[in-house]
Amino acid sequence: MKKQMSDTIRVGLLLAIVGGFLDAYTYLCRGQVFANAQTGNMVLFGIKMMEGHIIQALYYALPILAFFIGIVIAEMIKHHFFEHPKIHWRQIVLMIEAIVILIVAFLPKDFNMFCNIMISFICSLQVESFRKFNGNPYASTMCTGNLRSATEHLYQYFQTHNKKTLLKSLQYFIVIFFFIIGACLGTILTNSLSYMAAIIPTLLLLSVIVFMFYEQVG
Repeated sequence: MKKQMSDTIRVGLLLAIVGGFLDAYTYLCRGQVFANAQTGNMVLFGIKMMEGHIIQALYYALPILAFFIGIVIAEMIKHHFFEHPKIHWRQIVLMIEAIVILIVAFLPKDFNMFCNIMISFICSLQVESFRKFNGNPYASTMCTGNLRSATEHLYQYFQTHNKKTLLKSLQYFIVIFFFIIGACLGTILTNSLSYMAAIIPTLLLLSVIVFMFYEQVG
């Protein structure tokens, strides 16, 4: 059975770089927030609500809502384009991501809230659409679950000495490593290019679309 291009190591690592890059980008030049995962936003939403800062609470609630909407839209795209003969539904998701991030690259500081909402939206599209890395469940926009899986498989290897288990552990650690590489690149390029640094993950996403296209016609 031919492996899907969306499940390959190359695609998984590129998306991990994008995830790390966007986290560094939003933190450094979009108001010191992490737009990829929503746990922190939920905690801060609760804190601001209890402090009576309703408007500030809304600042954290909107990215959560955008993440929710992104999951729904990803599932809608999958439902309507799952059996499309000419384009993979995940390519549509990636194109939406690329367009949104490109728009973000040209928006000034006054639009930081909107930018964070949009990045939360596209990260939810990505995490919902790309769930496997070389056959293993993973997340490309956050690493807590990947670290858990890497450590779990490493422990199992020391118990069983099963080399396949060790390989799975190493694959998760590789994803984490490339996520960190993405964060490093995001730091360097955001410090030098500011808002325009978002063009880089756009190019990475477009390269994934091309890889998937050649796999589809090959």
